[in-house]
Amino acid sequence: MPRQPNILFIVLDTLRRDRLGAYGYNRPTSPHLDAFTRDATRFERAIAPAQWTIPSHASMFTGVYPSVHQLVQANGLLSGMFPTLAEVLGASGYHTAAFCNNPLVGAIDHGLTRGFDEFYNYGSAVPQRPNEAQRRLYSAFMRHFRPFARRVGNQFAQHDALFRMALHPFWVPIWTKYINFKGNTRLSIDDIVAYWRDYFAGGADKPLFAFLNLMQSHLPFHPPQDYVDRVAPKLRSDRQAYAFMGRFNADGAAWASPPVTPLQDWQSQVLNDFYDAEIAHQDDHLGRLLTMLETSGALDNTLVLITADHGEGLGEHNLFGHGFAVHQELVHVPLILRGADRVPSGGRVDENVSTRRIFHTLLDVAGAKPPLASDDPNGDVGALSLLNAVRGEDPEADVTFTEAIPPSTFLHVIEHRHPAIIEPMRLRQTWRGVYSGDHKFMLAGETPQALYDVRHDPAETVNLLNESPHIAADLTERVLSFARGITSHDERAPQGEVSEEVMEQLRALGYVD
Repeated sequence: MPRQPNILFIVLDTLRRDRLGAYGYNRPTSPHLDAFTRDATRFERAIAPAQWTIPSHASMFTGVYPSVHQLVQANGLLSGMFPTLAEVLGASGYHTAAFCNNPLVGAIDHGLTRGFDEFYNYGSAVPQRPNEAQRRLYSAFMRHFRPFARRVGNQFAQHDALFRMALHPFWVPIWTKYINFKGNTRLSIDDIVAYWRDYFAGGADKPLFAFLNLMQSHLPFHPPQDYVDRVAPKLRSDRQAYAFMGRFNADGAAWASPPVTPLQDWQSQVLNDFYDAEIAHQDDHLGRLLTMLETSGALDNTLVLITADHGEGLGEHNLFGHGFAVHQELVHVPLILRGADRVPSGGRVDENVSTRRIFHTLLDVAGAKPPLASDDPNGDVGALSLLNAVRGEDPEADVTFTEAIPPSTFLHVIEHRHPAIIEPMRLRQTWRGVYSGDHKFMLAGETPQALYDVRHDPAETVNLLNESPHIAADLTERVLSFARGITSHDERAPQGEVSEEVMEQLRALGYVD
């Protein structure tokens, strides 16, 4: 039996697909990733199941849509009814390690760290890195201080009054710096490269599943000057541009709110320039990891999957950040597969696929089966694996869904900042989208909002709702059937509790005693 391949799963947090050279962007934001992609299979229409970090990661880790797993708010906890990617791989013989820069994934207690043998947090007031135990005094201090810091972080993330206070321009520059809000891209790449080499140099008897989350392209934007010069050299002497960026970076409430006053064209351009510079900065560090994989021969027995959890609104559709709606800039994400002789070099998949199927794909590659009932469709990893789409045999037939359940923390911020726009923009409602072929249809609640031909109109500027009523009617029924199917799902175990059925199967696999 061939040895199970190693798996490297990389999430480039908040990275828009349309800002990568591999997907047609004309700025030098991603030369290293572009070069890596030339020998990979590229998915042209990968759709995130949700518009922000927590529900999107939970879907990639469990294989189900947000309305099923219900981890959709900052104070949520993933139900034990849903075995995670790391749990199943761990039970199937893998050593599991995470290098995570987003505090919402690794530092806040949502259950997303379940199943990892080692989980290293860089987005925290007290970052946790490999080999920490070798520094005895530091290690002893961290054992006592880290639980306290974690509790404080949970309080701010999960309580509205504290969250709103933290977004005040006085506090934002302080906490984003001192809690390492965006982690540390350089150190996390240093560590995963060293960890990878040391793990295999030591004669490891288990294949490795490594998860890496990079968060450089998330607000606030503070790219080194060299990267600003690379993508927008004219900005160097523009004091007005830097003053504007400083104000926007400090106004945490603006990061996910419709603007009270629309940005001027030059302001929008500055925001885009700084965003692109952050991507370029991240790409240089990511390139060190990708180069190591290529030069060491690791790709002979390693599957690398690179994607984003969601994109970023930079003023399109009168929205910033990624708190609301399901527009293309938020849910149309990159997805790249390479290595382990499982995917063709230079391949391209044009069908619509959901990134929730990363769960099934990686389990399929590993030959792992989740501990689910035989009639649970999520348990058939072979059917839902994206390798079927690579072979042109996709069972979902070019149809996928996405949904945006509004995060209550940011909704309450807008209630205090600009309440008059909530109802007109339908910010309280769950937005859902269905993709079928070239068409994308969106509803807010059960009210149709838009129909787009996203192949010819990727910026979603021409609403075809009234021009193509037959297409709209068909897709309305599809997305409403999708929503009804979710709400009629069997009642699940309380949040965080593991059902006895799942526990028995985990015991049978040897994951728990």
